[in-house]
Amino acid sequence: MYAIVRTGGKQVKVSPGETVKVEKIDASPGDVVELTEVLLVKTDDDVKVGNPTIEGAKVTCRVVEQGKGDKIIVYKYKRRKGYHKKKGHRQLYTALQVEEIVC
Repeated sequence: MYAIVRTGGKQVKVSPGETVKVEKIDASPGDVVELTEVLLVKTDDDVKVGNPTIEGAKVTCRVVEQGKGDKIIVYKYKRRKGYHKKKGHRQLYTALQVEEIVC
């Protein structure tokens, strides 16, 4: 069984017992979070597709940790103009342990 949910402007495939990293959610570790924008649910014998979401479906998750991702380097450069700018970025994320999919 798995579901596709929308969170943080992205679509994520989740299944029970799995840990996924999503865009930062305001919750502390140990809290329970419900993701209600469920786009698709696939069980062993059935597929439910939302239009755009499935009414009454939700994914229950537990917050494992809040953290920062790996650093990426953003480098801007204009040739022959003496212009260059180097900047780093670390995206904030929330790690979620998927507990249950209800449809």
